[in-house]
Amino acid sequence: MFVNIIHFPPVREGKDAEFREWFEWSNEVYSGWPGFISRKLLQPRDGGNYAALVQHESYETFMAMHTSDDQASAKIRVHDLLEGSPKPEFYEAVLG
Repeated sequence: MFVNIIHFPPVREGKDAEFREWFEWSNEVYSGWPGFISRKLLQPRDGGNYAALVQHESYETFMAMHTSDDQASAKIRVHDLLEGSPKPEFYEAVLG
């Protein structure tokens, strides 16, 4: 299994609800992709910025989605809601 952890920059003031709506919308878009397992929005317990946990069957299925027109549209749509760019980290599950 391939895992992508996304560290989001701060959400612009007054845009939190819109950001959450975007995340729900993008989950619907991405859920139709082959190899997609799950995508969850994470909120720190003690304040701070959102993160997301994305699971795919493989790096290849993730990259097919990540380099798609759907991804490009989602990126454009979220751009004005964030104060910067998300930072991804990539992992392969090795045990469990």
